[in-house]
Amino acid sequence: MKKALATLLIAAACGSAAAAPKADIVRHKIPNSDFPIALAVTIPPTATIHFISGQVPAVVNKDAPGDSLEAFGDTRTQSETVLKKIKEILQGMKLEMSDVVKMQVFLVGDPAKGGKADTKGFMEAYTQYFGGAQPNLPARAVVQVAGLSNPGWLVEIEVVAAKK
Repeated sequence: MKKALATLLIAAACGSAAAAPKADIVRHKIPNSDFPIALAVTIPPTATIHFISGQVPAVVNKDAPGDSLEAFGDTRTQSETVLKKIKEILQGMKLEMSDVVKMQVFLVGDPAKGGKADTKGFMEAYTQYFGGAQPNLPARAVVQVAGLSNPGWLVEIEVVAAKK
């Protein structure tokens, strides 16, 4: 038994064909739910993991002051521009949105919503990229924060992508 275990450990360390077969990235669904996130994602050691820094909204109104909500839009608009940026970054790395395995979303309370995070607006943008036709869902957290470094920003999103 010890010899067999030692042989497997040495083979794995040396990259021998005797190493374990390549496993797929597994997305564990939330039981009895159609909510478009994964309960968990399992990444095999054969996958390459990519950490994409937090992305912030693009200016949608160049005539508005650069630190205003008018410059960047509401939560839905900001989420759309951030997710579009993330998609472009991933494409530049030869990855796709379906390779995203973890997402961390920071939402600032919207003054138009009484200071509460507009999760509905975020979800309207999010579901354009995840769920439905694109079934590879990430594990995800959404938190409300007091503010971001630009007072006009309501959204920042960072992701982790993995590919075998």
